[in-house]
Amino acid sequence: RFVADSLRRWPRPPAEGRVASDWAPAADVSETEGEYLIKADLPAVRKEDVSLTVQDGVLTLSGERRQEKHAESEKLHRVERTYGSFARRFALPENVDEQGIRAESRDGVILIPIPKHKVEQPQPRQIEIQ
Repeated sequence: RFVADSLRRWPRPPAEGRVASDWAPAADVSETEGEYLIKADLPAVRKEDVSLTVQDGVLTLSGERRQEKHAESEKLHRVERTYGSFARRFALPENVDEQGIRAESRDGVILIPIPKHKVEQPQPRQIEIQ
């Protein structure tokens, strides 16, 4: 399955008044004849804070959303956004071209086109009987 998606979550202690919680960006996966496309929501995450790697048929999107600094005179009444490290892993099918994977950050969304390559089915071979 293409999206044999597993999240690795490690508990973290609370820091600076934030509740200890883990998060992972929501992601959509679609497919066309020529490629797969992953769209991951990463609002308020700088592209410099995101890492994308591929190894042994697994694509890993990881990074960190940093908590904003607030003035000491500013009182926070509610904090609902989640901060901290994240990691999403996607098992890639055999028909992808790992060398052709690229990524683009646009309006808080990471777009990851994953090109396909043709997997040729082995053809039967006639063996001459002697």
